[in-house]
Amino acid sequence: MPDITPCLWFDNEGEDVALFYVSVFPNSKIIDISRYTEDGKEHHGKAPGTAMMVEFELDGKPFQALNGGPHFKIDEAISFSIRCKDQKEVDHYWDKLTADGGAESMCGWLRDRFGVSWQVVPQPFVDMMTKGDAGQKSRVMQAMFAMRKLDIAVLEKAFNG
Repeated sequence: MPDITPCLWFDNEGEDVALFYVSVFPNSKIIDISRYTEDGKEHHGKAPGTAMMVEFELDGKPFQALNGGPHFKIDEAISFSIRCKDQKEVDHYWDKLTADGGAESMCGWLRDRFGVSWQVVPQPFVDMMTKGDAGQKSRVMQAMFAMRKLDIAVLEKAFNG
């Protein structure tokens, strides 16, 4: 299978997005930034030197941020899921991604200040939903539906009855 790289379309925020994300996720870095020139300005309308495409890695996984103009908007139909080992990790990503204009949603979902949706999912929740019996799964789901950020201790209490 060929490599697949998510490419996020922004009006002008692509470089800021990449810099923010590499500050949030460990083992992350900017790989390359290509910049607009005068060529094609009648089409792209960007000032020379403005970032066009930012190639970056989040924990070794490739991403791209494209400053393509105001034609398309990011929405909740696409999200990135972060599998977290414990509550400390959940809290870290939740706090960083909702800061400075991000927004909490329900059931472990949030939107960062750039409009990108994330699911912050603790591995213990996944384990409960795959290993529990029907009653345990039902109780965990009911507990999860009442939450914004997922709380492992509350989910475990529901799981255990």
